[in-house]
Amino acid sequence: MEKENDSQVTEFILLGFSTDHVVQVLLFQIFLILYITTLAGNLLLIVAVRYDHRLHNSMYIFLANLSFLDICFTSFIVPKMLVNFVVEKKSISYVGCLVQVYGFLLLGDTECILLAFMAYDRYVAISNPLHYNVIMKTITCVGMISASWLTGSVVSSVDIYLLCQLTFCKFTPIDHFFCEAPSLMELSCNDLSLFNVVVVKLVGSSIFLLVPLSCILYSYGHIILAVLKIRSSRYKAFSTCISHLIIVILFYGTAIIIYTKPQYSGHLSDKLLSVFYTTVTPMLNPIIYSLRNKDVQGAIQHLKRSTMKVLASCSMLNS
Repeated sequence: MEKENDSQVTEFILLGFSTDHVVQVLLFQIFLILYITTLAGNLLLIVAVRYDHRLHNSMYIFLANLSFLDICFTSFIVPKMLVNFVVEKKSISYVGCLVQVYGFLLLGDTECILLAFMAYDRYVAISNPLHYNVIMKTITCVGMISASWLTGSVVSSVDIYLLCQLTFCKFTPIDHFFCEAPSLMELSCNDLSLFNVVVVKLVGSSIFLLVPLSCILYSYGHIILAVLKIRSSRYKAFSTCISHLIIVILFYGTAIIIYTKPQYSGHLSDKLLSVFYTTVTPMLNPIIYSLRNKDVQGAIQHLKRSTMKVLASCSMLNS
């Protein structure tokens, strides 16, 4: 096959899940519902935290930032995927593909680190509750969030720079539903250098997947031990910890499988694994972490009552 410089490749074709029209319509409906649910749940949490002063502490600042990340994270992928379900030519421009990869890496790397900081926050809150407000000050929380974004920005910029150095075979389709680094690297016409493989796959996977996951499991291990010593409300606290761990393992586990594989295969199983960390966990995060919380539920009810009063006032003025 003829090799073309990446500057001559103006677009890629995304093969997606299936070429069957009926299947594509069904998938469009499913992913549209998932996307709307993700937007609604995460936006509701952000608004609740913003307008209820009782939620102005480190825990809810972390959760609001996680919701913002999830909205941006899934919005880099799902809208384009929905369009490709209903158009005949399922293409993405070369620049658009790189932007999608960069956004995915930036937000994904940032979220991986943020989840580790959130686990530490919960560890301090349960293991050392008397000193929690001293240890986890607002400035400390903001510093952790900033560190997450800064680290994600630096490393994703390095990764996208390395991807831009690759050459691609013209007219080679991407066997995926979005532009992801492993699937894009498989399209390279030249042999990938050891440096690229190590930095993009091994180092990136270790820093942003294995290390944070280890920290989270360590923190939640201590949290569960502390919960077991609690006499009252033990079951509720334990079930909350387990539900958090399930979401974390779902997010990290599926990503680790994809990003530590020697080669992206493009099989349906790989695409389904990608669905979990791109669409499923962003939808479940506000439900598991926040919307089951009594303080958040109270804030939402307060927000609902305030909204109804405003609407009633507007209705009276119009009449």
